[in-house]
Amino acid sequence: QVQVVESGGGVVQTGGSLRLSCAASGGDLNIGIMGWYRQPPGKPRELVATINSDGYTIYADSAKGRFTISRNDAKMTMYLQMDNLKPDDTSVYYCNVELTFQGSSVQYSYWGQGTQVTVSS
Repeated sequence: QVQVVESGGGVVQTGGSLRLSCAASGGDLNIGIMGWYRQPPGKPRELVATINSDGYTIYADSAKGRFTISRNDAKMTMYLQMDNLKPDDTSVYYCNVELTFQGSSVQYSYWGQGTQVTVSS
């Protein structure tokens, strides 16, 4: 059974930093695109950043220059380094992983349970 688990959220002051982690587990997995999304209170879920298996990255405008996405395929883990945090970054951050199982071409998408990030002013 595939599990996707985020960690690293917390409370930080404006200008501070946090590092989120997302770990996938559960069998012989071929992981494709991994991404971070967030859902501020009362708003829809939005893209923060994605990274594919070649290391190609895409960032939302709000994340450019402040956030860095990376991955370690050997550990099936993705990271989001968030610097110079602002109160508008306060949100639940979700990890999404697209994967196939070894020997199959069927692609699946899994979400983590979310981790809360709160930036105080």
